[in-house]
Amino acid sequence: MNKKLVAALSGGAALVLTLTGCSDDSQKKLNNWAKSFCDPAQAQFKQIQDANGAMQTADNGSTDSKKVQQTDSAAFQKISQAYASLATSLEKAGPPPTDQGKQAQQNAVKELNSLSKGYADLQKQVKALNTSDKLKFADGLRDLSNGINKLNKQSEAAFKNLEAGDVGTAMANQKGCQNPAASGSPAPTQSKKA
Repeated sequence: MNKKLVAALSGGAALVLTLTGCSDDSQKKLNNWAKSFCDPAQAQFKQIQDANGAMQTADNGSTDSKKVQQTDSAAFQKISQAYASLATSLEKAGPPPTDQGKQAQQNAVKELNSLSKGYADLQKQVKALNTSDKLKFADGLRDLSNGINKLNKQSEAAFKNLEAGDVGTAMANQKGCQNPAASGSPAPTQSKKA
């Protein structure tokens, strides 16, 4: 994880935060910027990870469809809120102190807001599924997995224009942006539904 930072797991895929190189700005500016984003973002990364964990354990094969629906709906809502909050945190942190920092920050904020909307849409879709027929409900969940997979790809690309470099290294040194799995917490596995 020297150059890339796994910030959150979303439906089994990682939201990779990578930021591009620094200009002649000092390491102190980089560290201060990383801290200004990572400290408030830590709670949001945990919220995403916890919501994914709840979805992954919601259906053991014999769980009532209504209960799975409620769990997934609540998880999608939490993930949506977390991505919106991450966008706000990134806006408040301002652009990283690099030559392309402003554009990269704006693109990432736009992607995070789009992810928030995407998960809000998934919440509406899962709430609309018919839970009275377990087979139809399972089919509906499989259909939703296409949306989840699309959002997973989007989350992985959210920071693509902010490639690894000194800013990414500064972020990796901030506790709030470190992968919880690297510090001993178990990383969520692939969702059963995705």
